[in-house]
Amino acid sequence: MSRIIPIGCDHAGFELKEYLKEYLTEKGYEVKDYGTYSADSTDYPDYAHAVSDFVENNEDILGILICGSGNGISMTANKHQGIRCALCWETEIAELARLHNNANIIALPARFISREAAIEMVDTFFSTEFEGGRHANRVNKIACS
Repeated sequence: MSRIIPIGCDHAGFELKEYLKEYLTEKGYEVKDYGTYSADSTDYPDYAHAVSDFVENNEDILGILICGSGNGISMTANKHQGIRCALCWETEIAELARLHNNANIIALPARFISREAAIEMVDTFFSTEFEGGRHANRVNKIACS
């Protein structure tokens, strides 16, 4: 896996994004911050599209998106044909998103999880490999032609 992690959020996810950036940088990752850069009200699609574009255009890159509920930002990311963004609120879901769905972006609901839970989910998401096999057949059916 790449040592580069693109990350983006809206205003509701700003504090958690900053916390995760510091954590990931300390772990030796290069974090590409696509914003937002303050807690001022902003529109989550701007950041979802930026991170999704980067992930789509760079093989073996996994990304992180954060908004209040995680819903809007993940819905936006999933409009991109090459993105499989998984909304995660506990570690087992983050693991299964990678293991069975080959998710390439994790979406976090900043208003509903702790910092510790976010760290645990991100660590799990980035350390879990896609299982392939029967799951590959299913993942291949996701894209619209």
